[in-house]
Amino acid sequence: MSSGPGTNLICLEPFRLLSSGSSMKTAFLLLFFSLIPACSFGPGNLQSKHSSDLDTRKIKRIAVLGPAAMVKSQSKIPFTAASPADARVAERDPAELLSKLVYSAMASFSNWQIVSENEVREVGETVPDSNETARLKTIGELVYADAVVVGRIQRFRERVGAEWGIKSPASVAFVLDLVDVKRGDIVWSARFDETQQSPAENILVLGDIGQRGVKWLSAEQLAESGVRKAVGQLNQIVRR
Repeated sequence: MSSGPGTNLICLEPFRLLSSGSSMKTAFLLLFFSLIPACSFGPGNLQSKHSSDLDTRKIKRIAVLGPAAMVKSQSKIPFTAASPADARVAERDPAELLSKLVYSAMASFSNWQIVSENEVREVGETVPDSNETARLKTIGELVYADAVVVGRIQRFRERVGAEWGIKSPASVAFVLDLVDVKRGDIVWSARFDETQQSPAENILVLGDIGQRGVKWLSAEQLAESGVRKAVGQLNQIVRR
């Protein structure tokens, strides 16, 4: 395989050959490691904090509040597609995408009851504009939630290129907050910030090969990876 100027290649071919049972496995392994600087595996960079009594607050029913439920004046994060193939993603608001990813990740855990997206949207339309804290608390009370999750996109940059060869990687940063509806305070907060890297840039990125595979992720895939890690961590804390 060859690359054009400024293009990094992902070493897919050695894996295909190894899986075929070739007698040249050793040679292909050597080839693989020689190409590692161009391979991207990367874990996310996730930092979080939570209140010391989070596990005792009995948070069971949670509402995920997307852009439609937020203050109407909230600005959108600009997003540009890297290619025609990414056009459908470009048409989506990254903030809306984040809320859908959070909803999906949280709904996958059986120990939570997640308020439906339709119910949150319908209730949000009836709540007049006010400051963000009061609005979130009001919506949470109206849908009988113990807590609400709100997300903020800080960066959403699509990769330039395809999953096996890129000119620049996807880059995503977002914050998730869990707000106790009754008390109105933030009981858990997580920040994900990653620009996908190759092992040559950061050897620690080797840890997520099993979860992500050997490829360059789209911005949506990178965001989903971060959301699932953050929500999984929160679920573990609540279940202690």
